[in-house]
Amino acid sequence: MYQNADIDITKKFELSHFLIVLMSIACAASAANLYYSQPLLEQISRFFNVSSSIIGISAMLIQIGYAIGLVFLVPLGDIKERRRLIMIMLFCSAIALFSISLSFNIWWFILGSLLVGLTSITPMLIVPLAAHLAKPAERGKVIGSVMSGLLIGILLSRVFSGIIGSILGWQIVYRIAAVMMILLIFVFKLCLPESVPDSSMSYKKLLKSLVELFKNQPVLIEASLIGAMMFGTFSIFWTALSFLLKSPVYNLGAQAAGMFGLVGIVGALAASAVGRIADKRSPRFTLTIAITFSFLSYICFLIFGYKMWGLIVGVILLDLGIQSGQVSNQTSINTLDAVARSRNNAVYMTFYFLGGALGSWLGTFFWGLFGWIGVCSIGITFQIVAATIHICGIKRR
Repeated sequence: MYQNADIDITKKFELSHFLIVLMSIACAASAANLYYSQPLLEQISRFFNVSSSIIGISAMLIQIGYAIGLVFLVPLGDIKERRRLIMIMLFCSAIALFSISLSFNIWWFILGSLLVGLTSITPMLIVPLAAHLAKPAERGKVIGSVMSGLLIGILLSRVFSGIIGSILGWQIVYRIAAVMMILLIFVFKLCLPESVPDSSMSYKKLLKSLVELFKNQPVLIEASLIGAMMFGTFSIFWTALSFLLKSPVYNLGAQAAGMFGLVGIVGALAASAVGRIADKRSPRFTLTIAITFSFLSYICFLIFGYKMWGLIVGVILLDLGIQSGQVSNQTSINTLDAVARSRNNAVYMTFYFLGGALGSWLGTFFWGLFGWIGVCSIGITFQIVAATIHICGIKRR
């Protein structure tokens, strides 16, 4: 029923270099909404006078909100006109961002975090569109380019929020982000052509098909589980970093935590190269490299994490590994049934961000219990699980 095939649909427009760049920028700005809080967690915990474990719940709920959006909103990309859907979600995201900036207690902030996650799904509407428009031989390259924008947004969001938050306060960070979402609405209205839906099924059938897609596609199952573990590893580090830097070992603040995002851009810029390798060799080959890099990053954090150069090297390895894994998995699942691209992507990214939500909470939880050694131990555990799933997948083929 679900086969590896591309449907022959007449496209209204070609995927030009300009559109790829536009999609990358939009992915960057939208994905950034999910991570503005991470360098500011220590500052926000002091603002509301709560513990690291309580503030960690907000970081977890952003990811959970995103996962909910992936399940119930992203599949609409298969049955609705995508440009209009994207603009609606950008508007909802702007409202959520402005609302969280008005938080006067921790529970408003926690609820606002859930809504920010729920409405920040624009990148996952854009990636399937890019994959659909790309030529099959260049799909990995195109996905890599768009995903580069997404990861750069994730990383620069920490730089932006760390600097702005330390100078003007965390509330201003979210208000500026809301303005950026409004600007994107006008850009998409002017530059992105309308798209034709790939399916005419009802919304109810659309949601029911998600389970069937997951059950009947081993590639999707494997990619989803590995993606969850790898993004969990990523979130463990970034949610715990601000607490490590604030500790007596470094005695640094939110601005320093944000600046580590610049270091991680090395990994983001490698995404296109990874996509090209995946096109020439195989996504499974690049995924092996990705898991290896991610595992080595945590070994570096564990042994040299109390030295600045050790953190820097570890961040480069971690971001390179996570981004390589993401491009590899996205390339694999976008070779599946073309009519179900948005739904396949929704299933994969739901697991991906549930793993991130678990990692966000465990990062702060293990920091509170065991400090940096506990953070590194849980990160290594996630990578061992990812490697085991990957190895079992290789043996099955």
